[in-house]
Amino acid sequence: MYLNNSMFINYSNLLQRVIHLNTIMINKNYKFESYEVGQHLYWTLFGFQVHGQVLINSWFVILIIVFGGLYTTQELKLIPNNNQSFIEYLTEFIREISKNQIGEKEYLKWVPYIGTLFLFIFVSNWSGALIPWKIIELPNGELGAPTNDINTTAGLAILTSISYFYAGLNKKGLSYFSKYIQPTPILLPINILEDFTKPLSLSFRLFGNILADELVVSVLVSLVPLIIPIPLIFLGLFTSGIQALIFATLSGSYIGEAMEGHH
Repeated sequence: MYLNNSMFINYSNLLQRVIHLNTIMINKNYKFESYEVGQHLYWTLFGFQVHGQVLINSWFVILIIVFGGLYTTQELKLIPNNNQSFIEYLTEFIREISKNQIGEKEYLKWVPYIGTLFLFIFVSNWSGALIPWKIIELPNGELGAPTNDINTTAGLAILTSISYFYAGLNKKGLSYFSKYIQPTPILLPINILEDFTKPLSLSFRLFGNILADELVVSVLVSLVPLIIPIPLIFLGLFTSGIQALIFATLSGSYIGEAMEGHH
């Protein structure tokens, strides 16, 4: 059976009417509400629009880290107390991450950067899981973990990209770029693409995990306030710490690769 042009046009018009009638019936039977995704409290700083709620949360996290560091190191002793023991253990933990990923010869100067990344991401993730930000109302947007905003995670990933380019150029000079044609010039496009995928994978992995965790907990809290969300909150705290460790470890690995030239 073949359809000519007029029959095809009639069939299309009939189909459009059916779809229109179904849409009207659905709208009558169900009440739809409009939801906006990604609302933000915008501030203007130096002529640029920035997300105000992300800055508020980021400053809060930075203050926690600064005051925590000052509090635990205000009275250093030969026989450490609990606070000093904690900060020494944390410092040694970060040193081990840096040494394992960057190498024993070069790791010391990168400990501050790896440590800053780890602490900022860890405290950010935990602040989103433990602090009831939803009770604080803003004109637009809502408060939460800084790492549940793609701009924050992308900024951290770009910092890591700049760091490993700096590490490679500082160690090898312009010969650093010879890695793009190794082991064969045919792989030049793939090697260039790899440097673009590294920050993308870092940023979207962290952003996706933290955002998904907060959304799941928020939905379950609204459905079953006291029973199911509690174990999920503890699971979220665990995964938040793992995500901070993964980001710091991969950042150190990329810096080590840039200086040593291995994959």
